[in-house]
Amino acid sequence: MTERTTVHLLRHGEVYNPDKILYGRLPDFHLSDVGQQMAVMVADALETRDIAEIWSSPLDRAQETAAPLADRLGLTPVIDDRIIEADNVFEGQRVSVGDGVLRQPKAWRYLYNPFKPSWGEPYTDVAARMRSAVTAARRSVRGHEALLVSHQLPVWISRLDAEGRRFVHDPRKRQCNLASLTSLTFDDDRLVSIVYTEPAASLYPISTKGVGA
Repeated sequence: MTERTTVHLLRHGEVYNPDKILYGRLPDFHLSDVGQQMAVMVADALETRDIAEIWSSPLDRAQETAAPLADRLGLTPVIDDRIIEADNVFEGQRVSVGDGVLRQPKAWRYLYNPFKPSWGEPYTDVAARMRSAVTAARRSVRGHEALLVSHQLPVWISRLDAEGRRFVHDPRKRQCNLASLTSLTFDDDRLVSIVYTEPAASLYPISTKGVGA
């Protein structure tokens, strides 16, 4: 008999980031008030689903996004380094157009290869670790559902990987909004659907959508 399993990839909610820096893997970046509301809305959307396990990136914002649903379901999130944010040499700096680090000639040496990319963790490495985590979660909850709380770039690269698409892309065109879900459904080991949803879409108009993932 075929077993249907779904692995939901959740991007964390909005982060309090008044200085608009690229916070990457830096510690102590927490959800804003709006981000906390987003996490609750995700819990509202998923609490009746057959979620057997919750996995989280080790970063604060991901764990805080996982917390409301974990509390409701009585689950302890599994902390997994494979779903952490991608590494980036511009971490801790402003990268906004016009007033960011990219205006500085010393930064240009990192921009020579957008296909890798040369400014951070290679897309192929991000895809490999995310694929490993999705596979492990799918096998762990076989016949049920798992939630993996991660970050925009890893979630988007995971989707491109699952769809067999090229990793090089325009970051402005990622379909991976704050607190969005990219749900991968499998029949046994075969991927049968990818569904994108935005449980917290009603909060987007009041979100700052600051720089970061």
